[in-house]
Amino acid sequence: MSDRLPETDRTRHRRLREQGSLDRADLDAILDAGFVCHLGVVVEGRPVVVPTVYGRDGRRLYLHGSVASRSLAGGDPVCVTVTHVDGLVLARSVFEHGVDYRSAMIHGVPRKVTDPDEKLAGLRRLTEHATPGQWSYARQPNRRELAATTLLVLALDEASVKIRTGGPDDGDGPDAELGLWAGTLPLTSTWGAPVPDPALPADIPVPEHIARREGTGQG
Repeated sequence: MSDRLPETDRTRHRRLREQGSLDRADLDAILDAGFVCHLGVVVEGRPVVVPTVYGRDGRRLYLHGSVASRSLAGGDPVCVTVTHVDGLVLARSVFEHGVDYRSAMIHGVPRKVTDPDEKLAGLRRLTEHATPGQWSYARQPNRRELAATTLLVLALDEASVKIRTGGPDDGDGPDAELGLWAGTLPLTSTWGAPVPDPALPADIPVPEHIARREGTGQG
């Protein structure tokens, strides 16, 4: 039996229930397919949504930012979202248009990571999530850089997942007689060729862990 996400009042699917999923594997797949999320938090009584990088470590999510960021204070409820757009659904009528997508919405109260060892491990997970192999290749953070960095950890205990796939839903309705084209326009993201820093000496090659991502998909 697959691992199921708990259904709470905040994660219950009230609309388009057929697109909802309680399978934790779907949540993991959505998070693993990206590395940028949107962090929603209330700061000084006002809602703020901040894009930031993240890294998944099992059932935990690490969020990264500057110590100067008021949105990364920790200790208050947040909502984190990750969305991948897979295509446009172009129906015969504008009303039936839609989007093929994968999305996750995570609720919880994040904890600010203060232990130096945990902070270093969390930053490693975050780096490796975005670019596997980069942590051991590049110089790792020093004490000053660690002090200037905020790292939050959020448990993946309460999450809502929705996935929409397939074509338009009006193929068996009256609009099917209009003689209009309908279908999907897929959207894919692919890593391009690495572009070297202009200041880089010509004899420094692209490391293998970066070079092999060229032409591969993201998302």
